[in-house]
Amino acid sequence: MVKATIIRHPKERLSKCSLEPLRGRGDLVFYKATRGERFDVSGKIILAVDAPPLSQVDAGNELVLLDSTWRLLPDLEASLEGEPTRRSLPAGLLTAYPRVSKISEDPQGGLASVEALYAALWLLGHICSEMLDAYYWKDVFLEINRQWFEEHS
Repeated sequence: MVKATIIRHPKERLSKCSLEPLRGRGDLVFYKATRGERFDVSGKIILAVDAPPLSQVDAGNELVLLDSTWRLLPDLEASLEGEPTRRSLPAGLLTAYPRVSKISEDPQGGLASVEALYAALWLLGHICSEMLDAYYWKDVFLEINRQWFEEHS
């Protein structure tokens, strides 16, 4: 069963992509967006920072994660069609990823893609501990968010 679909912006660098080690898992589907390609996201859940929080009520719906830099995210969103349900992660999660953008500021509460995917699946009842195994900042992420995960169990 597919738990999540990841749509990656074509300019996202694989060498810095926190989701790349997860490629090949049977519960995740990866797409690389190309110019002019459209993705039907009707009835699916799109993670967005400016939306109502994700909860157990959303369980059973496929999750779509847009993998992009914040600056290029509007381009990727333009490739979507249909009526998805937009959801955010509940407040309080902190990223362990060392963000250094010289071009634009990341939104408050922004996470690395693998962090967001892990937390979203956790909230939907899919606890996939091994999902973070290849993530360099795994231990830091789990430690600084220990209370969040305990509160959302």
